[in-house]
Amino acid sequence: MAFWDLLVVASMPVVKVLLIGGLGAVLSTQYVNVFTEDARRHLNKIVFIVFIPALMFASLAKSVTFEDLISWWYMPFNIFLTFLFGATLGWIIVKITKPPEYLKGIIVANCCAGNMGNLLVIIIPAMCQEKGSPFGEPSVCRVYGIAYASFSMALGSIFIWTYAYSLIRSSSHIHEEQQIESGRQEKVPNIDYLNAGEKSGLLKTVQVAPEVQSPGGNPLSRSQSACSIIRVSSIPKDFNQEVVLLSSPEKPSYFHNILGKVQEYTKDTCQLILEELKAPPTVGVIAGFIVGAIPQVKNLFIGENSPLRVIDDSISLLGEAAIPAIILILGGNLVKGLKSSSLKTITIVLIICVKYVVLPVIGIFVVKGASYLGALPDDPLYHFVMMIQFTVPPAMNIGTMTQLFNVGEEECSVIFLWTYVVAAFAVTFWSTVFMWILFP
Repeated sequence: MAFWDLLVVASMPVVKVLLIGGLGAVLSTQYVNVFTEDARRHLNKIVFIVFIPALMFASLAKSVTFEDLISWWYMPFNIFLTFLFGATLGWIIVKITKPPEYLKGIIVANCCAGNMGNLLVIIIPAMCQEKGSPFGEPSVCRVYGIAYASFSMALGSIFIWTYAYSLIRSSSHIHEEQQIESGRQEKVPNIDYLNAGEKSGLLKTVQVAPEVQSPGGNPLSRSQSACSIIRVSSIPKDFNQEVVLLSSPEKPSYFHNILGKVQEYTKDTCQLILEELKAPPTVGVIAGFIVGAIPQVKNLFIGENSPLRVIDDSISLLGEAAIPAIILILGGNLVKGLKSSSLKTITIVLIICVKYVVLPVIGIFVVKGASYLGALPDDPLYHFVMMIQFTVPPAMNIGTMTQLFNVGEEECSVIFLWTYVVAAFAVTFWSTVFMWILFP
């Protein structure tokens, strides 16, 4: 097909997203103040609990078979590669720009974790229904497109809530340590002042308690004691004080430190995976896979003569509300990025280059290589989804994590604003290139 024809097909879904997202942004401004932060939060809960699971179940139950589950084995590996290359490039950005320590994990997370669910659910079906789409019959394309996007969302969420979550949590710990260290520096006694007092005669007696009595009357050894006490006794009465200096406890070995961190990370990761498996969107995906893969169960829900088709129709009706609601929330949340932050402009520019220049090129070589080796099914739409996974902007869940840990919220909002603005042009361009490659 002609490149310009494909450009029109790729641009129309993005224009629709911009129009609806722009409406959400306008409704969220202080001048209109209809789509407030509380309203977005409540609507987001409804989308998360009701609309998205309904959309996933309806699409997967209609399209998925057991053979499809086997043939889609490459998608988890493809998502893993997006995280691997994105994290590597994010680490390079950190080394170049040298941001504050607590922002390093946030920058890497924005480079590696892409919006592989909501955005694909929006773009793929719209592209299928566009006149002149090269992906075949619109109704069939839409069903399979939502199925691919739903599977991508479920897998991407697991990666995001494990690796990206650990990065944001580490940034939070670093930020807390920096705040504590800053507070300690403000409260540490002026040792130079005490030394000067001793030399000048103001400090007559310094008594260090090698043993401290416990509340029960038993002496504690120096290694067991929590502190040593220095009493300054010869300064005038108004200035008499006790200075409590914390002693350093025995430090565990390096091996025990590493082992403890590994155990903590493994425990937290398992808990996150279990929580993610219990999340409503994941439950919708699992239920859709079960219904679609088992013919006897599928015949109960899907088809004109199925006895439980009214349930499938009701679920499909709920799922249709997911896409416009997601776009409205997306537009409203991007308004927060208008606030100023301490993030350098060069950092934002490099993140944009990674997301929309380097990763899409890598994605083309990865997917074409996998296709050459026979790892992908013959469906061009599946190949297109694999490529577009390398091109999406950062996952909105990262913003949720920064709010959860109270670290880098403003910086993350600024990254979201500019990456999603540029995504309107980058996703259109790369979608055209991908279709041009798949349909020469």
